[in-house]
Amino acid sequence: MTDALPPPAPFPTTRVEPLDPPPELGRLRESHPVSRLTHPDGSTGWLVTGHALVRQVLADPRFSSRTELLRSPVRVDPHEPAPPGMFIGMDEPEHARYRKLLTGQFTVRRTRALAARIEWIVADRLNAIEAAGPPVDLVRAFALPVPSLVICELLGVPYDVHEDFQRWTTAMVSTTSSPEESRAAEEALTAFLADIVAAKRTTPTDDLLGGVIGAGGLTDEEVVGIAMLLLVAGHETTSGMLGLGTFALLRHPDQLALLRADPTLVDGAVEELLRYLSITQFEVAARTALVDVELGGRLIRAGEPVTLSIPAANRDPAAFADPDDLDITRSPNGHVAFGHGAHACLGQQLARVEMRVAFPALLRRFPRLRLAVAPEEVPLRHRMPIYGAHRLPVTW
Repeated sequence: MTDALPPPAPFPTTRVEPLDPPPELGRLRESHPVSRLTHPDGSTGWLVTGHALVRQVLADPRFSSRTELLRSPVRVDPHEPAPPGMFIGMDEPEHARYRKLLTGQFTVRRTRALAARIEWIVADRLNAIEAAGPPVDLVRAFALPVPSLVICELLGVPYDVHEDFQRWTTAMVSTTSSPEESRAAEEALTAFLADIVAAKRTTPTDDLLGGVIGAGGLTDEEVVGIAMLLLVAGHETTSGMLGLGTFALLRHPDQLALLRADPTLVDGAVEELLRYLSITQFEVAARTALVDVELGGRLIRAGEPVTLSIPAANRDPAAFADPDDLDITRSPNGHVAFGHGAHACLGQQLARVEMRVAFPALLRRFPRLRLAVAPEEVPLRHRMPIYGAHRLPVTW
């Protein structure tokens, strides 16, 4: 590729339509799928928007995931190494060691038991919603508590303090939080989890954290890091998908009708909502070149940070026919909503089970479900790495 690149520019964050990525991402993907990017700290790097190129970077060990090497496209970050156990921000062999240990904890017995509990949790939340009567904020009443209850049960974390850890995680990930607010929230969550891990050392438990501790070889600090990562990722992302996914279906009545008429389409609907919404809108997919790498005709120099736009990749017309259409019958669906390669989301199958249970159950229970406000009045998480709805007022 010999055409001249436009000068480095800030990461596009302005959406025109609430369910579509910023239009500038699409324009860059079509003209310069590997483009120059400026970061808030004044440094420059690269932005990758093409589907094939995003997959290429995610699968290439020459691009590092080490936290201290990464650069956020939307805020000044501290450039500190990942805490012990926070393996998402590590390279091999450390990443593989933690991941293998956790994969071994997702036993068939535990997974089957959790699937049954998901069905019970979903039904229980729907019972509470029905008893309360309309209107209701579906985020607070359903989209947030379902995955929070599931991840608490999986880890063996008490749910009765869920409002505290939800507040802490929001402060940790929000791009509007000050460094002091983020640090204070992280310290509070760390202290909370440290007490839980210490208790499980004394009294073993039959949950994932108990299993990790029982396997041996990890310090309390490492177990706390693992717990923090799974707790934050386990409820932030799935909550975003349940809330925003419902909003998307209500905005596309033809697709909603299809799913109501044929619940067997739920698997395809979940995959298509994952692709169409791509809620990991920034910061989540970032890498730094460890050596010089040629990518899409551009030379990425060693040490240069690379931001990958998952929403742009999942709307790439080179990979998906009519990519801006929501089509729950789409097949195949090679989206990268859960990432790709060695760092692909460890909890993706759990998230899929939660959505496959939750969406049909919600639609069955409330066949006349509809928005209680105008679509433009739904407040959305524009400044959060994980996109979604702050609130989703519905009635029936």
